[in-house]
Amino acid sequence: MANRSHRNAGHLSVNAQRKRGTSTRVQNQALAQASLGTQHAVLRSDCCDLLAKLPNKSVQLIVCDPPYNIRLAPWDSYEDYLPWAARWLREAERVLSDTGNLVLFGGLQYQAEAGSGDLLTLLSDMRQHSAMRLVNLIIWNYPNGMSAQRFFANRHEEIAWFGKTARYFFDLDAVREPYDEARKAAYRRDKRLRPDSIEKGRNPTNVWQLARLSGNAHERVGHPTQKPGALIRRIVRALSFPGSVVVDFFAGSGVTTRVALEEGRHSISSDADAALSGYVQQQIQHMEATYQAEQRQVPAFVLSGELATQHPVFDVPASSSDRLPAKRRATAIKRRKEGA
Repeated sequence: MANRSHRNAGHLSVNAQRKRGTSTRVQNQALAQASLGTQHAVLRSDCCDLLAKLPNKSVQLIVCDPPYNIRLAPWDSYEDYLPWAARWLREAERVLSDTGNLVLFGGLQYQAEAGSGDLLTLLSDMRQHSAMRLVNLIIWNYPNGMSAQRFFANRHEEIAWFGKTARYFFDLDAVREPYDEARKAAYRRDKRLRPDSIEKGRNPTNVWQLARLSGNAHERVGHPTQKPGALIRRIVRALSFPGSVVVDFFAGSGVTTRVALEEGRHSISSDADAALSGYVQQQIQHMEATYQAEQRQVPAFVLSGELATQHPVFDVPASSSDRLPAKRRATAIKRRKEGA
């Protein structure tokens, strides 16, 4: 049976607008603002403290790579992991716009680690307490990693994508993978296929084959669990639009700030680790060196160590300021559970 969650009216509407060369009023306003330069706040802050400062329905995309509670570092150890995680999951849902998306990185815990707090733990909580829609479970498949002798070596990580409502934003064309010329020529002989679709390329599917960062990768800044820029870029391009706000409250290496800057999105990044600011500075330096080598102009941006009232996250229409009433929220969860 087909997955009914993929029959998405919002996605169909976005595609129709793209074909007409139009977009929503919100997108047009955001794009006009971003053309003057984007704004980026980089903060040392607890995740819940940051979220409490953000207005309702003010964020388009949340990139969330939380601690896995496997004692990798001092910030990766929680006695009451699920109650803590449930707090920021509920707050994340509140601050997302109706077209917004939450991307939740995680892995499955094995053997002695199992049960202390992994993606299964968070997905189970979302099923019970959230009205958001699980759109895709993305498999990040990488060719490089540690070897193993007593089990099959791991070469993947899971990424859960939730849409706030049925109107979630998704720009497939922004992340299509181009066909090579031989494949294009073969497809052009098939009269059932549209020429413009062939030129656009293929849907990258929910299995993404992207290498992890090696120990000496040029883009490394020193964070132990840094994600590749190419991975974050695909997420940002597909699930947000220029001029919208991207939030990462477990910012780690600062890669989300760099990608948002390059892609014309505003951002707010925070982490409890004081090293975040230095990581972001390295990200900016790497970006500027790359642009200089490629003879490209660095996009205009403002980087701040505080969340000023002038940040676009506070430009929320008055009609979006109310919390989702508890009764409506409970009804949405009940309908989803019943498969309505």
